[in-house]
Amino acid sequence: MNRMRKIQGAQFLVILLCALALKLHYATASADQLRWILGPTTALVELFSGNSFQFESYAGYMSSNHRFLIATSCAGVNFMITAFLMLALRALLKDRSSVLRWRFIPLYAGLAYITTIIANTLRICVALWLQNVSAGVRWLSWSELHRIEGIVVYFGFLLLLFVLTEKDRPQGSTGFVRKMGFTLLVYYSMTLIMPLLNGSYHDRGFLEHSVVVLILPLIMVGALVALRLLWPRLRLSP
Repeated sequence: MNRMRKIQGAQFLVILLCALALKLHYATASADQLRWILGPTTALVELFSGNSFQFESYAGYMSSNHRFLIATSCAGVNFMITAFLMLALRALLKDRSSVLRWRFIPLYAGLAYITTIIANTLRICVALWLQNVSAGVRWLSWSELHRIEGIVVYFGFLLLLFVLTEKDRPQGSTGFVRKMGFTLLVYYSMTLIMPLLNGSYHDRGFLEHSVVVLILPLIMVGALVALRLLWPRLRLSP
């Protein structure tokens, strides 16, 4: 038992160190150093949006009309870290009576990477579309639309990733809410708690941003829980 706890503790530490290392890399990385994630994302964006992009060193991928730049802020590395932590920590904490093989860590890292590229592709394609229609939305600016779209896409993919990888169906609505709560906890830790610890509370823009980050995922989880509760009735209704 003592040996098992030591292995689990070591795995927990490695997961956190991997997340921290990637976070530190992203904090100082240029567009050139992030081509491992910006490149595949841009290729898919070109495929699905019909737009063409050209890489500009230390800037990112610029669209041919020079109206949109896929820069380091579009890399989605924070989402990748969040997805990795959610998957790896949930697997580690799920069954404390057995030891997982170490390969689960790189497997979940790879899954988080693939999911990030897909989520980034959708987010950027939607952003390109919003760029054309934002002038007609008078009650929201382009930056506000882009913020809301980013939260909805990223947290929506986090929920989808959770549902698709959850093997054991939670019993009853209480179990479902508890499992959704774990996803919220990981998401808020990365999007709210970590920035606050880094001193972002001095930035008024972050405080405004944090309100949207706090509320939108709660609405999405609430809608998902409501759908789960109503689904048996909707399925049985004529």
